[in-house]
Amino acid sequence: MFQGCYTALVTPMKGERGEAVDFKALEALVEFQVASAVSGVLAVGTTGESPTLNWEEHAQVVVKIKEFSRERCQVIAGTGSNCTDETIQNTRHVAKHKIDAILLVDPYYNGPSSIEIRREYIAPVAEAFPHIQVIPYVIPGRTGTQLLPEDLAILHKQFKNVSAVKEATGSIENMRRVRACAGETLQILSGDDDMTFEMMTDPAIGACGVISVISNVVPGAVQQMCEAVLEKRTEEAEALASALKPLFGIITVKTQEPSPHGERLCKARNPLPVKTLMHVLGMPVGPCRRPLGRMTRKGLDVVLEAARSVWQNNPQLLEPIGRAFDVDIERRLYDPAAAQGLRYED
Repeated sequence: MFQGCYTALVTPMKGERGEAVDFKALEALVEFQVASAVSGVLAVGTTGESPTLNWEEHAQVVVKIKEFSRERCQVIAGTGSNCTDETIQNTRHVAKHKIDAILLVDPYYNGPSSIEIRREYIAPVAEAFPHIQVIPYVIPGRTGTQLLPEDLAILHKQFKNVSAVKEATGSIENMRRVRACAGETLQILSGDDDMTFEMMTDPAIGACGVISVISNVVPGAVQQMCEAVLEKRTEEAEALASALKPLFGIITVKTQEPSPHGERLCKARNPLPVKTLMHVLGMPVGPCRRPLGRMTRKGLDVVLEAARSVWQNNPQLLEPIGRAFDVDIERRLYDPAAAQGLRYED
């Protein structure tokens, strides 16, 4: 059963360009999550830079997160790809380590139809691994395709282990359609931090939690928000959602940047902004791996302004980082040295 906050954990890197995974730092990040009482951790999702990890690294990170968690929280492994045979191979490897669930992103780029996603991708994996919970991950903005509610409902009825979905369509109507088609037994997990409260409190959706990006920074607060909704303490949950709102706004940072040919949109996408903030706060994350790079000056300012706003108004949200990593949060948020090297020079 899935309830609460599942942190889509960043993958810490070593080297100037993220040449290697930093497993010592990974252990510290897992320990921070466990100490914050999250329900679980997602290993090697988009936030964990799955596109740039080779499959050996991918498997190593999953296995190490399972080892570091020591059964104190659930572990979900991102094993999806745009090749079913590759997904089965990856799942077979992590299944040996008693992973609680796998996350299967819709096949990107080659873009199969919803019927194909159901019949040629999710169903073969669910059938091959009946002892592992399978969570389809629906995010058309990233993949260019979509498992539709009607096919998700068929999968849920056909396979007992297709028990949940990570819903990141951004469409309330699609989410309501998922519930209407699949019934009350399918567990809906938010895939967008800023929509979690609405998804959990909308009776036509009835989400049970979130696979969260910003809980890399504030795991305790996101878990508490989810628990408050589930326990019908709605006002408390709404207050937490409001306090977290500035951080929800930096999952993707959009700025207009100058060029010799006029301004153009720059979209710094997950995990770059959250990893940048974690670095500023003194958490051991290292750089992103190319082709992700650095923030622009404007983008970094957006990240810093959001974090400073939370610190000024609700410092208790960030204080656990100071205790866990022995850092002075206020000093780091206002010291230019803490952000050194995190942006492109003009």
